Amino acid sequence: MKDLLNQIAAAYGAFAKDAAAQAENGNKAAGTRARKASLEIEKAMKAFRKASLAAAK
Repeated sequence: MKDLLNQIAAAYGAFAKDAAAQAENGNKAAGTRARKASLEIEKAMKAFRKASLAAAK
């Protein structure tokens, strides 16, 4: 579970950096990286939800 939380935190950090670069500087490549990171975050959040529900039982 802790590994999953670390993975989510790392992916969010990358997303935030790239999204800011796109928004502030208009960096198109950063936008692509931010979208990719958002998909990784989505997958990790689904895995977290499964693990959380399993731990609650």
